[in-house]
Amino acid sequence: MKPVNAVKKLLADLHPDALFADGLEDAVIGYVERFGMEPIALYDREKCIKILISEGMSEEEAEEHFGFNIIGGWVGEGTPAFATLVKPGKRV
Repeated sequence: MKPVNAVKKLLADLHPDALFADGLEDAVIGYVERFGMEPIALYDREKCIKILISEGMSEEEAEEHFGFNIIGGWVGEGTPAFATLVKPGKRV
């Protein structure tokens, strides 16, 4: 089972109003929980950028699109979260 399907199944019970970003299913890595808030889908930011590039955007276009349309696309409490994973030895 793909991670997105497992997350959708879990969130269907935990937070049925949790939302998912169209076209970025392969970037889903889990879900996030915070005190006093419903859990939401969690995406790997780097994977999102790679998906956008694979769809024909340059890296610069993908970064701009991601920042404006995806991170900037607040659609309520079910809006997903996007993680920047820091790998040991990788400069940020």
